[in-house]
Amino acid sequence: MNKLFQPQRRTVLKRIVQYSALGLFTLLSPLAGSVMQSTQALPNPKVINLGYQSSGDIVKSKKAVEPIFKALGVTVNWVGPFAAGPQLIAALNKGQVDIGTVGETPPIFDQAARPGFIPEVVYLTGRTPSDGTNQGIVVKANSPIKKVADLRGKKIAFQVGSNAQYLLAKALKEVGLKISDIQIVALTPTQARDAFIQDKADAWVGGDPLLAAVENTTPIRVLRNAAGINILNGFYIGRRGFVTQNPQLVRVFLQEAEKVGEAAEKNPSDYAKILVDEQKLAPAVALKVASRRTYKLKKITPAIVALQQSVADFYFDEKVISRRIDIKQGILSDLQYKAIVPDNIK
Repeated sequence: MNKLFQPQRRTVLKRIVQYSALGLFTLLSPLAGSVMQSTQALPNPKVINLGYQSSGDIVKSKKAVEPIFKALGVTVNWVGPFAAGPQLIAALNKGQVDIGTVGETPPIFDQAARPGFIPEVVYLTGRTPSDGTNQGIVVKANSPIKKVADLRGKKIAFQVGSNAQYLLAKALKEVGLKISDIQIVALTPTQARDAFIQDKADAWVGGDPLLAAVENTTPIRVLRNAAGINILNGFYIGRRGFVTQNPQLVRVFLQEAEKVGEAAEKNPSDYAKILVDEQKLAPAVALKVASRRTYKLKKITPAIVALQQSVADFYFDEKVISRRIDIKQGILSDLQYKAIVPDNIK
């Protein structure tokens, strides 16, 4: 054996042992070839289950992660579509989903519903906030409801436990109202849209691509969009057991997701073409959806944790959730984030 190679080999093996003791593997290179070399001896699962919502997932659309996972001997299994974030998290808690993306609200509601338990849902990365135009509280154009304050006592359709509820609750608070001041029509996003169109609800809280499609076909008025409210835009989340046992695979996924997201923000028309086929949207609507979305990811920082905690505290103060929760229970350690978050996420 080449004597010049032996010290380097011993150093690498020593590092693997050290990081294995922590359950962390940080030897991944951002290059696929290096990823393969550094994970060949690691106990990878044979399948990674990725959850996606009916609103679409650009990583799935682009088949961005399948090649690199195939090279690692891991099969990508896309699970869904889920109607919204709460349904995706329910599947994660059952062990059916390993990684997915949701708004800021579903992890809070899930944690609040499980007192005394360390949440299985852990926060992997944040998402770059949009300008808020891709979500709104809407009424028909001929509705007598002219402003948010007029929603008192009205039937409002939305997905409970989603970011639609956060938009509504915050908008109501701005005008001195509470969720308890309106009639909740609790439906999935698609069902809520249909109820609104069929005049079974006075107002609807929804987001793209449903919102953009309705804007194109139905005369509506947006009472309040998510500008200044949608300050987080959600998270990539993971199943705690999977993430702690397979940080190298999480890192691979996030690395590729960031690449795809960066490309989509630079060229939304490219993703719009995919939406035409997948969501059956009109080209103009698809371009609006692609242009109003944001895709790039953000590291979990103390500032993001504080913002998410403020959302949870708001829900408790407004008596939407029955107990105060500590978001940090779903936050990983600095060493764990170092292991799973690639360098291309800032």
